[in-house]
Amino acid sequence: MADPKGFLNHGREVAQTRPVGERVQDWNEVYVPGSLLPIISKQASRCMDCGIPFCHNGCPLGNLIPEWNDYAYREDWQAASERLHATNNFPEFTGRLCPAPCESACVLGINQPAVTIKNVEVSIIDKAWDTGDVAPQAPERLSGKTVAVIGSGPAGLAAAQQLTRAGHTVAVYERADRIGGLLRYGIPEFKMEKRHINRRIEQMRAEGTKFRTGVEIGRDLDAAKLRKRYDAVVIAAGATTARDLPVPGRELKGVYQAMEYLPLANKVQEGDYVTTPVSAEGKHVVVIGGGDTGADCVGTAHRQGAASVTQLEIMPRPGEERPENMPWPTFPMLYKVTSAHEEGGERVYSVSTTHFEGDEDGNVQFLHLIEVEFIDGKLTQKPGTERKIPAQLVTLAMGFTGTDRENGLVDQFALDLDERGNVARDGEYQTNVPGVFVAGDAGRGQSLIVWAIAEGRSAARGVDRFLTGASDLPAPIRPTDRSLMV
Repeated sequence: MADPKGFLNHGREVAQTRPVGERVQDWNEVYVPGSLLPIISKQASRCMDCGIPFCHNGCPLGNLIPEWNDYAYREDWQAASERLHATNNFPEFTGRLCPAPCESACVLGINQPAVTIKNVEVSIIDKAWDTGDVAPQAPERLSGKTVAVIGSGPAGLAAAQQLTRAGHTVAVYERADRIGGLLRYGIPEFKMEKRHINRRIEQMRAEGTKFRTGVEIGRDLDAAKLRKRYDAVVIAAGATTARDLPVPGRELKGVYQAMEYLPLANKVQEGDYVTTPVSAEGKHVVVIGGGDTGADCVGTAHRQGAASVTQLEIMPRPGEERPENMPWPTFPMLYKVTSAHEEGGERVYSVSTTHFEGDEDGNVQFLHLIEVEFIDGKLTQKPGTERKIPAQLVTLAMGFTGTDRENGLVDQFALDLDERGNVARDGEYQTNVPGVFVAGDAGRGQSLIVWAIAEGRSAARGVDRFLTGASDLPAPIRPTDRSLMV
């Protein structure tokens, strides 16, 4: 194990962020480059190598956290990278983007600050890339079987890489012009620079995975024809149907879904635009929704030079300590200050939007809201609390309700849906259509990146068994697994 007294000798230290005044002037990642490496060995030494490492259960991937913490403590980076990749195809993604349910389940976290698992993880993988320890793993032989993967987000990429390494010929279909799904166009550059995606794509190409961009299954290519062309299909199209806000004034110009607003800012960074067609510059911006996507809109608006940024949340402000109904080792709902919130703006809780007000040209100018409270378990408006705030750009970041039903994919495959509107699947991730599998948010509903990768890996095993009758691929989770669900 790591230092037996590490958790006694060292306090929790996390990655340093660049000064706010500096980082809002660019789109680079918010962290100080190289700030982790001098402290990461000591931080890894805080891992107690518990008799029962609950961090394993907190992580849907079943990451071997005590093992790679020990290697990081000893600065054996090659061995740490091997242990990290044993369960996770893309630790540079999760190390930057996952909210770390593993840390919430850390045994040390019962009465002390938890181990900085995410920081150790990202340090290991960044070091591995720097030293050349991340190499393509092409299969020794090909199976002669073909697989189409629909969607190139984390679930689709994980499934594709696993199946390629198993010897199958895999093609990934992506409706956007670049590979990466929400990683590419939904996650701002300041949270994860896209070079991390690009080098993984090159690794996968070297292993044999094929990529087809600008092809939307259901519109550009009939789903039934795709099924005839391939021996198996994996649907990893995500849950891209955004929850809307049907209030008066929704049709006004300047009111956008978050996933209409964020991709345009990313396209500027990709060089597609000189300036974004939808900019917050000089505007009073209101973000409706208090989750991570809302925070991404906040940080983006800051970098575009917004006059003000206000984030609205219909639920009450979470507490800073674990609530009694979310005991260790569950993932608790806590008040979280992201890097975007550090950069400014106002967060308003327990409010609901009643309508938008526009000018004579149909541009949104004000947002009208009212305070709400729980009465007998039901959100109720508080009379006399109505007010309006300036709003010249509004982004709706209220989550997603399921996979796209308008492009024809679901109907053309004749897929069954579950009671939540997701694509139904069995214990092997197979849908009601033989040979058609589903992984990630399309089957699970809106969730976390770590669940997406775990589902992609698990679905790959189901596909491999379908094609060959057996599989040595790991399957971290089953579709029915709801333990520690976040």
